Amino acid sequence: MKIIVTGSLGNISKPLTEELVQKGHAVTVISSKAEKQKEIEALGATAAIGSLEDAGFLTATFSGADAVYCMVPPNNYFDPNFDLMAFYQKLGNNYAEAIRQSGVKRVVNLSTFGAHLDKGNGILLGAHQVEQILNGLPEEISITHMRPTSFYYNLLSYAPMIKSARIIAANYGAADVIPWVSPIDIAAAVAEEIDASFTGRKIHYVASEELTGNETARILGEAIGKPDLKWVLISDEEAEKGLLGVGISPKIAAGLTEMYAGLHSGLIAEDYNRHKPTEMGKVKLKDFVKEAAAAFE
Repeated sequence: MKIIVTGSLGNISKPLTEELVQKGHAVTVISSKAEKQKEIEALGATAAIGSLEDAGFLTATFSGADAVYCMVPPNNYFDPNFDLMAFYQKLGNNYAEAIRQSGVKRVVNLSTFGAHLDKGNGILLGAHQVEQILNGLPEEISITHMRPTSFYYNLLSYAPMIKSARIIAANYGAADVIPWVSPIDIAAAVAEEIDASFTGRKIHYVASEELTGNETARILGEAIGKPDLKWVLISDEEAEKGLLGVGISPKIAAGLTEMYAGLHSGLIAEDYNRHKPTEMGKVKLKDFVKEAAAAFE
C-alpha cells in the first residue's frame, strides 16, 4: 500500500515508518523540516517537505495514497498568543479537506483518551474537535481514532522537580491509577489499524501499563537512584500556579490543570475503562526509565 505518515520522525511516526517500510509498504513521511529529508530517506521512505497548515500541500501529498496516518503535532505552550483550540480546528479541517479531495479511503487519526468528552477535559478538547471534524467525512472513508493514554515521556516534565525536591507534585496521581503508554506501542497499534479492513468509524484505545502514581514514583525512583521519590497530590490551584511559574501561557496552564483534574476524578478515563484494550502494550515503565534515566539524575 501507499501510506502517508504525518508527524515527521517523532516519537510515534519514526517507529511507525520503520514498521511500515519493513512490511513492504511505500511510505511517504511529511515533515516541515527540510533537514529531515535524508534521515527519512535512510529509513526507506519518501520525504514530503511542507506544512500541515497548507491544505493544498496536504491534498497533493495525499493524492494516490491508500491510507493516511494523521496527527496534530505539539506546539509552543509558552507562547501567550498561541491558540491551541484554533490550531486543532485548522489542522482538523485541513486533514478533512485533503482526505475528501484526494480520495483517500483509509484514515488512522491520533487522538487521545478523554477525547469522548466535549467539556471537562482541558486541552484534550482539541482532539475531540478533530474527531468530530473527521467523522463528518463520508461513511465510505474508514476512520480509526487512536486513543492512547498518558505518555511515559510526560514524566520528563517533572525532571527538574525530581532533581531538586525528590517529589512529583501534581493535582492527579498518588493513589490514582494512571494508564501509561509508550509511543512504540502506539506505533504498533497504528500499523495494525492501517492494515485492518472495515468501513465506518472505530475507536482503538492503547495502553502499556496501569500503575498508581505512587507505584510510578517507586519504580522511577529505584531506577534513578532516588528510592525515596514520592508522588505528592496537590490542589488544582497549586498545580496551575506551578505551571504559570515555569512560563506556560495562562490559557494552556488552565487547560492542563483541568485535564489533570479530570485524570484525578476519573472523568478522563471513564470511556477508556469501559473499552480497555484486550492486551496491554509490550513496553513497561521500567523499560522507559532505562532509556530516559539520565534526564532524571
